Amino acid sequence: MELAGLVALIAISLAFDFTNGFHDAANAIAVAVSTRALSPRVALILAAAMNLVGALISTSVAATVGKGVIASPSGNAGLVLVFSAVVGAIAWNLITWRLGLPSSSSHALIGGLVGAAIAAGSEVKWAGIGGKVVAPMVISPLTGFALGFLFMLALLWLFRRSNPHVVNRSFHYGQMAAAAAISLGHGLQDAQKTMGVITLSLVATGHLSSFRVPLWVILAAASAIGLGTLSGGWRIMRTLGRRVIKLDNASGFAAQTVSSIVLYVSSHFGLPVSTTHVTTSSIMGVGATRKLSAVRWGVAGNIAAAWVLTLPAAAMVAAAVELGLHSILL
Repeated sequence: MELAGLVALIAISLAFDFTNGFHDAANAIAVAVSTRALSPRVALILAAAMNLVGALISTSVAATVGKGVIASPSGNAGLVLVFSAVVGAIAWNLITWRLGLPSSSSHALIGGLVGAAIAAGSEVKWAGIGGKVVAPMVISPLTGFALGFLFMLALLWLFRRSNPHVVNRSFHYGQMAAAAAISLGHGLQDAQKTMGVITLSLVATGHLSSFRVPLWVILAAASAIGLGTLSGGWRIMRTLGRRVIKLDNASGFAAQTVSSIVLYVSSHFGLPVSTTHVTTSSIMGVGATRKLSAVRWGVAGNIAAAWVLTLPAAAMVAAAVELGLHSILL
């Protein structure tokens, strides 16, 4: 029973990682595709490859998700709890993907863990969530917006006397490197959340004596997010690439570069921030350098609403699943 439950949990965790790949692929490539710096097919292949590389580099974010959100569960009850959390996250991913809203897969998973733990009567580490989840959730998009605005202003000043055609061509190529950089950051962040959940379940069932991410878990999570990225996320790509602001090569380069910097710094400190939040806010910051009306604030408001709803919505779904499975299986 326990072994079968563990196998099922690993499978659904990798399914979540796959949905994360196609849900969040747009974060890395929407800008480059919308400005025609890369074709959709080339962009997807590049994003998938760099997602894979990023997932293999570090496990610091995985440790935060696996140890810093809830107390380590144990046995069959622990498997039910973690399984419910992942189901809640997948459900919210699919809903927002269908609506074309770039919400956070990372916060959906964390919300799922919290909701399932509350329903199961397990300990939630509220201090850790406040310091390593909620605070970065608020600070990272504000940072992305501010840096996007300042970085774009700097580029406009530096190239104010340059030939526009030459500048446009230069940033066309620069976007290719920037798309690779942000895809690497996405792998550093998002694949690690699944690693954390799988490792948490291995600890819960006694297959690991302490929290350390095995190599096969790293490879499995990296492969799942890479394959998910290859499947594409066209609905969300249209929202980020065209509906928030109209991007050109210079603004696309600025938004992607700033997003990459924020993701790398956050990953270094083990902070599970949202690639979606960072990318979208960076795009809005870049757009605001033209004039405030250049940003379609109605679309931005819909995105912000999805951000706010992600944690509680995923938590409620996970809690309902946990209560249902608990009554049936335990």
